[in-house]
Parts: sequence; C-alpha cells; structure tokens
Amino acid sequence: MGIRLAACAEMLYVDRPFVERVARLHERGFEVEIWDWSTKDLPALAATRATFSSMTGYLRGDLTSDEGRAEILATARESLRAAEMIDAPRLNLHGTGLDSDGLPVVPRTDVTGEDWVRAADTLRSLAELAEEAGRVFTLENLNLAVDHPGTPFARAADTLALVRGVDRAGLRLNLDLYHAQIGEGNLVELVREALPWIGEIQVADVPGRCEPGTGEIRYEAVAAALRDLGYDGVVGLEGWASGDPDAALDAFASAFSAAVDA
Repeated sequence: MGIRLAACAEMLYVDRPFVERVARLHERGFEVEIWDWSTKDLPALAATRATFSSMTGYLRGDLTSDEGRAEILATARESLRAAEMIDAPRLNLHGTGLDSDGLPVVPRTDVTGEDWVRAADTLRSLAELAEEAGRVFTLENLNLAVDHPGTPFARAADTLALVRGVDRAGLRLNLDLYHAQIGEGNLVELVREALPWIGEIQVADVPGRCEPGTGEIRYEAVAAALRDLGYDGVVGLEGWASGDPDAALDAFASAFSAAVDA
C-alpha cells in the first residue's frame, strides 16, 4: 500500500467538537488517530467513514506490578472490543499508565532486571490477545526530559528491546520520532535498526511538538530515508498546529511527499 499519512484528532482543530475534527481530517484525506476511546462516541466516529490508524489500547495498568498487569490486560480486552467499532488496526501502549497530563501514574526510575522480565511477559500476553482479535498492540517510546519524566521503558532503545525480545506479530513499535529526537537523536539510523519491528511511525518537530518545518528536524530527509528503506505503513502527525491547522497539515504532507508519492 505504500506510506499513508495520518493525523491526531486530539491535537488538531481543537476548537471543534471531536467528531467534527475527525470528519475534517477525513475530508483532508488523512487517516485519524485518537487517544482514550472511552471518552468518545464511537458510533458517531464510525459514521464519519474515516479510516482510523490507531487508538489507545488500555485504560489503566502497567507492565510490571501484579495489580497493574491485571488491569492492563483487562482494559486491553475492552479496548480490542472498542477497536472493532471503528476498525482501528493498532492499539497503543506505554511503559506504564499515564495521567491526563501524560505523566506516569506511578513514576519509576529504578527499573530492575526482574521488571524487564515481567514487562516482556505482560507484552507477550497482550500480543496473544491482539493476534486472537486480528489487531496489533504498538508500544510507544516517550521522552523523559520534557513530556513524560519518570516513565519506565520509555526510550526507543527500551521499546525496541522489548518488542524484539517478545517477537510476536501482535506486538510492534509505535516509533515516535519527536520523542526519540529529544531522548536519543540519530533518527535515520534508529529507523533503520527498528524497521522490522515498526507498526507505525509518529512525528512532530522539536522543540514545540508542532508540524514539520517549525523546529530542528529535517523531516524531508527522514521521508527520503523511509522511501529508500522501503517502509510500508503509516506516518502520523501527533503534534499541535503552530497556527492554522490546515496549514500545519499542508506542511506535514509536503515534508513527506517524496515518500508518499514514491
């Protein structure tokens, strides 16, 4: 299918009701990402006829504690049922539960070897659920310096290690290049290393988390690398509009035109 472009309805057209945001993104020709499905009118979203790229894959829980593991598995099952309503193929996960400000509900900086083993076991169980439902859970990397301090398993290197170790079709990376630029950099080589495990790529510029062209990342070069590497999947704008959202989407489409048109 080649590269397809998606955009996050949580961060664009924010002055409009949510269903109108989704409809506008669909009208513009983008697939649509949503976050917490439990706060949405899913039948109304389905009625927009938008193509949904991804949604949040859990409501509560974490990857390592007994209670957290039980909660993430239970709410993942709920999320898979919700995904059927809008036919979202990918459901997003994080290293732990995040609050409404994107901060970990229980911050962790002391991750142990046992935690790594338990996290992998939890992700293996989640992958099995996804495979039974014909969907995929994606584990997203986050940055610790600006947006998500105290989140375990946050770096791209961490998420890649977990996904690679689990090695199941029902678990892939949501490789967020905004977060990776803040935490690790070297984006093209990161994509090259992670390519077999990527389920989706998300982008925004640094600093500010706005559309390409507003910061330091040369996304045209990233797009060319994706084309040359043969990436075949979704690139999603998970960023704010620096001004007019239509102009932001134009800038996003322009930055990735070489990859989309290849």
